[in-house]
Amino acid sequence: MAIRTVLQLGDPGLREIANRVENPAAPEILALVEDLADTLAYWRKTTGYGRGIAAPQIGANMRVIFLQLPGEDPWPLVNPMITERSNEKIVVWDACLSFLSIFMQVERHREITVQYQDLSGAEREVHAGEERNLSELLQHEIDHLNGTLAVDRITDIRTMCTREEFEKRYRADSPYAVEVLK
Repeated sequence: MAIRTVLQLGDPGLREIANRVENPAAPEILALVEDLADTLAYWRKTTGYGRGIAAPQIGANMRVIFLQLPGEDPWPLVNPMITERSNEKIVVWDACLSFLSIFMQVERHREITVQYQDLSGAEREVHAGEERNLSELLQHEIDHLNGTLAVDRITDIRTMCTREEFEKRYRADSPYAVEVLK
């Protein structure tokens, strides 16, 4: 439907807690998901980055995220909630469409379980681990719904770097390397 503007670091809208969606099949939610898909596709095409996006990033204060993993079908999740977290944690490189010029290392749970609704309103559950880096991606996007950003989870301020330095030094060993190899 439309490529929407992505709110950038410092915009107070990124810090708001998103509202629960009462009817995942409502026309406005379907339109929102289309806008999320179009916006993510645009960013991916123009920057090479972007596996997921959350509704608050485009100014829609609703609990909706949209994932587009390489080689996978589009995946909208409505009202996603982490219900289980492994004790074991991992440190991963993270960035965000809301501050794509900054990369940093963050700590995430190695495995999580997420309950959500699909666009018909059916209840779903997914167990996510390191395969496809799904656990860290879901945690990042669900954080957006709670007003939490990757910069809030930085493990060591000394890992923060510019996009250019990340590309030169670290990208080949990160989840983003898949994008380079295409």
